[in-house]
Amino acid sequence: MKNPLLFGLAAGLCFSFNLQAQEHRLNFAQTQGLSPSLTKSLNKVTGWSDENHYIEKDEKTRSLYAVDINSGAKTAYTPPPKSDVEVTVKDNDVYIQYGKSAPKRLTNTPEEELNPTLSPDGKYVAFTRKSDLYAVDVITGKEIRYTTDATDVIYNGYSSWVYFEEILGRPTKYKSFWWAPDSKHLAFMRFDDTNVPMFPINGSTGQHGYVEKTRYPKAGDPNPEVKIGFVPSAGGAIVWADFNEKDDQYFGTPYWSYDGSNMMVQWMNRGQDNLKFYAVKPETGAKKEIYNEKQSSWVDLDYDGRITYLEDKQHYILKSDKTGWAHYYLYTLNGKLVNPLTSGKWQVKDIVKVDEKNKIVYFTANKEASTTTDLYRVNYNGKDLKRLTFGNYTHEVEMSPSGDKFITTYSNVSTPYKQALVDHNGKIIKEIADSKAADFASYNIGKTEMITIPTDDGYNLPAVITYPIDFDQTKQYPVIFSIYGGPNAGTVKNTWKKADLQWWANEGIIQIEVDHRASGKFGKEGVALMHRNLSKWEMKDYITAAKWLKAKPWVNNKKLLITGHSYGGYITTMALTYGADYFDFGYAGAPVTSWELYDSVYAERFMDTPKENPEGYKNASVLTYTNKYKGLMRIMHGDMDDNVHMQNTIQLINKLEDENKHFELMIYPGGRHGWRGVKSKHDFSERARFYYTNLLDKPAPAEVLQ
Repeated sequence: MKNPLLFGLAAGLCFSFNLQAQEHRLNFAQTQGLSPSLTKSLNKVTGWSDENHYIEKDEKTRSLYAVDINSGAKTAYTPPPKSDVEVTVKDNDVYIQYGKSAPKRLTNTPEEELNPTLSPDGKYVAFTRKSDLYAVDVITGKEIRYTTDATDVIYNGYSSWVYFEEILGRPTKYKSFWWAPDSKHLAFMRFDDTNVPMFPINGSTGQHGYVEKTRYPKAGDPNPEVKIGFVPSAGGAIVWADFNEKDDQYFGTPYWSYDGSNMMVQWMNRGQDNLKFYAVKPETGAKKEIYNEKQSSWVDLDYDGRITYLEDKQHYILKSDKTGWAHYYLYTLNGKLVNPLTSGKWQVKDIVKVDEKNKIVYFTANKEASTTTDLYRVNYNGKDLKRLTFGNYTHEVEMSPSGDKFITTYSNVSTPYKQALVDHNGKIIKEIADSKAADFASYNIGKTEMITIPTDDGYNLPAVITYPIDFDQTKQYPVIFSIYGGPNAGTVKNTWKKADLQWWANEGIIQIEVDHRASGKFGKEGVALMHRNLSKWEMKDYITAAKWLKAKPWVNNKKLLITGHSYGGYITTMALTYGADYFDFGYAGAPVTSWELYDSVYAERFMDTPKENPEGYKNASVLTYTNKYKGLMRIMHGDMDDNVHMQNTIQLINKLEDENKHFELMIYPGGRHGWRGVKSKHDFSERARFYYTNLLDKPAPAEVLQ
């Protein structure tokens, strides 16, 4: 369940004049970003072309420019090709192009070739075809077939759905093969879905409809059997890594060593509480354990950011939350810990640069506050930690090639985005850009601020709240409570907010986001509380927030609406059932309604299997609490959702109907885990109607529904 979708709504308002001053409010076009608003877009800094020029992307034209750090002069920038060779697929065949010469066709078959990848030495292009792994010699055009056993349930170099979704990641486009740096071997994963149950997704178009059949392991189901193979680039016998594919296990993204002499394979048990790294020899498949981590809850099998290899070819930096907080550790290649680089009750995020000459690591972290991000540096020995960014802001940074300076794009809830050039010691060299519009001060807008909401057991939950324009504490306002709510997936950030919030501020609605104790804001210590009991702590903390809101004299305690999508849809449906005494309305998108209906990797990471934790699954199921449902809930779901199957919604509405409960349902035909185009526009309009009718007791204006 990656990359979560959170839906909002913005609409507009005609000019309104304050009795004391000629201040005005944002109109429809301004809240939509269709005309000049409170702020103007800053071009995104995407990197550096050299020490004296950073690269920015024009937000309107998508053009790239190199900007001189001294004069500010801009020149059109064309990034150098990663190589002088480009490999593409056109009309289902593979082509290779050298520089500006005409593309050369490498395959000519009726079947589609997928994920063509050039070997580092430029001699071969590997790809998959009908779930078998191939390569073609780019000089001779000779095709090499590495595997021959693909079927409708066996895939070589092409991942099974659950690996694509939860382990290797959607950006891979199902690719699961990796060239060795010396181009001598190609490593790949072989998946056998024979025992994985098939889930049908029914398409409704045409006279007879159709069925998509996906091998989708739900919680407790058999997983795909996986083998890791190595094959010589020129072809030959496959050498299998020394693992038993019959074991209940997972393999994460593997990493080749610099010279291709071995591959580091990430292994994890089905229970996901033990992660091991093995160095595997491609010639023999023999493995050697070099790292072993156990946690009482689970270990995250990340597909990016966990390991950074150093160019000295002797060390790597590991990111781990084994202490309860995410930190960096310096290891030798054979798995010996040199020393921690960071420690404490705060979280590191991403490595920005490693200066190997001076033995310094630059990284971002949430250290000053859980809701802000800063840039830091630390020595290899873990000493001399220094913050390089400034103020109470959230920073996004791009360092120069040498690490001598960086550009930061920064903001907070009261400060629109700015950009500054800063040196490697944290000294501001100069301010570069400010997104604040010239007439910013003339607008009357709803105030946004960072707050905390205390729990009865010692947590201060971070929250961001936007008040109505001309907020009056003697009046009562309805509330929109937007959430996602998943493990380690907090959404509360101290950044400038989009103008779309101002429509509801114009209309007199309070808007709030709150992160619970397991959102990541309190480290893995907090997240681990979710083990075997999803929804318990989220609902405790969101109910605390609801009670806090309803106790305020300026909140209408009969008009609290909660909304979210995916995991946020799950929490919304829980709020209108389990938490129905505290929430009045819900707008839920694509909700998981019972965790045995979701995929094995994600559900079992937090819940273990249904057989191991039946009570936990029961307590975490929306279906358990439908008898408590009251208020009014709208459920949205795409009928072709291949992630959170519409089965979840069908089972929920079946129970609500059997219990004679009133609810609303919106199906989006052809919709996957989200929907775009005209369906998205309809979603926008329908949400507006729901909010106006139930929170504002009036119809939505025509301009919102156009």
